[in-house]
Amino acid sequence: MIAPSEFCDLLQEQGIDFYCGVPDSLLKNLCEHIDQNTSASNHIITANEGNSIAMASGYHLSTGKAAMVYMQNSGMGNTVNPLTSLADPEVYSIPMLMVIGWRAEPGVKDEPQHVKQGAISTQLLDVLDIPYVVLDKTSPLDELPELLAKMYAENRPVAVLVKKSVFTKSAAKTASTEASLGQDELMLREQALSTVLTALPKEALVISTTGKTSRELFELRKAQGDVCADFLTVGAMGHASSIAMGAALGSPDRQVVVIDGDGALLMHMGAMPIIGAHKVKNLLHILLNNGCHESVGGQATVANTLDIPSIASSCAYVHSAKVSKSEDIQASIAQFVGVKSGPNLLEISVKPGSRDDLGRPTETPVANKMAFMAKAKQ
Repeated sequence: MIAPSEFCDLLQEQGIDFYCGVPDSLLKNLCEHIDQNTSASNHIITANEGNSIAMASGYHLSTGKAAMVYMQNSGMGNTVNPLTSLADPEVYSIPMLMVIGWRAEPGVKDEPQHVKQGAISTQLLDVLDIPYVVLDKTSPLDELPELLAKMYAENRPVAVLVKKSVFTKSAAKTASTEASLGQDELMLREQALSTVLTALPKEALVISTTGKTSRELFELRKAQGDVCADFLTVGAMGHASSIAMGAALGSPDRQVVVIDGDGALLMHMGAMPIIGAHKVKNLLHILLNNGCHESVGGQATVANTLDIPSIASSCAYVHSAKVSKSEDIQASIAQFVGVKSGPNLLEISVKPGSRDDLGRPTETPVANKMAFMAKAKQ
């Protein structure tokens, strides 16, 4: 295995000291080390992976130096446009090192939403003409200097595909994780979700965001003895609100509810003004905000520095509110589903954390889709 300090020291020797990206569970230990040992101005957790490519490009333009961009391979799709139309050698020719967690590499069992991307990750890098090396837990770092030399010589992006269990654990928790603790007065997300489900009308069509939110929603429905007819967006992070907008437009007489997360909301925040501008009156946007990317390690988001209800109002949402207590959740939902105008937003502040025995949906994505569609037709 590779110590994150060894990896970063090598990058420092090669002139790389600026890091940006979207956290990934396979890169958790590396991200923790960077967070602990890099100034806030030199380590930026971006809203999405395309932002990271653009930020690394801007850093190069002002300094002449290359940056390291980290991500999960599921986020590679977000990078295609800036890689091909900005950083490519045939356009602006920007050097940068992409460090990519390789979920669902061929031969390794993983969740359904990762399988296709895992199978095509190397093919995608080949199509994009991005030189790369693969790191596993037995790999030395001997190939990295040669890869970086190519990056500098040809002024181009290069990549490292990182398999599971490559980086050793950092000695300390990240400051962002420590900062997110100590919120004992807040509910856990699963408790808030339970309250939401109790308050929503039974006929409401529910779309939930990726990560632990959908896992907890499935577990809650199962505990209640219900067949889960909610649409569990297990992949496509950041797009649940757009899925919900499409569902709401298709079923204008039904209450449609999207249960979002703060990292997901930030990732594709441009959906909000579109929802608002089109006056999707039957859409209730519920945001469960714990201030971190909990599913991949607890790295902080900037969501707790924002006035999200005000942002919603500026995006033409009709009603918006922020709550944290169970009784306020129930009262707000009763108010919002009872009005004839929308869209509406309810931000619920929750604390990080989930059950150690939290399971995953036991039905396939296609079965989940069919259950949701059957409920939509009722």
